Amino acid sequence: MAVKIRLKRMGKKKQPTYRVVVADGRSPRDGRFIEVIGRYDPRQEPSVVEIDNDKALDWLHKGAQPTDPVRKLLEISGAWSRFKVAKGEIHTVPSRPAPAKTEPQPAPEPVAPVADVAVEPVAPVADVAVEPVEPVADVTVEPVETEESSA
Repeated sequence: MAVKIRLKRMGKKKQPTYRVVVADGRSPRDGRFIEVIGRYDPRQEPSVVEIDNDKALDWLHKGAQPTDPVRKLLEISGAWSRFKVAKGEIHTVPSRPAPAKTEPQPAPEPVAPVADVAVEPVAPVADVAVEPVEPVADVTVEPVETEESSA
């Protein structure tokens, strides 16, 4: 039996809301389903996407195939990326552990200013004349033959 995760249309005329359901692929769009795992309301601003990620992951691991609109909704809810990480298709880098809480250290004692220290001024650098360098002319570069280019 091919199991699909898809949308089931609900609501009145021209006022659609959808349920995200797990159903047999052979059943009609609004027909029998196995389980409801969420809902989608595109008419609200912003759109409402409520999906039980644990149930969705369970069905994805069992082999249920989401339709394209449902896959987008799973990406929004975060279930699709969790599924890809669990499957090994996305590699994550573990974050650094939080630093251990330590007791605050007492503030260091203020240092007394240093007095009676003579500071000698630095002598200025003498003017240095820099001569310009002449560009090199008439240089030719010959290609080097390798085994690949000669074959």
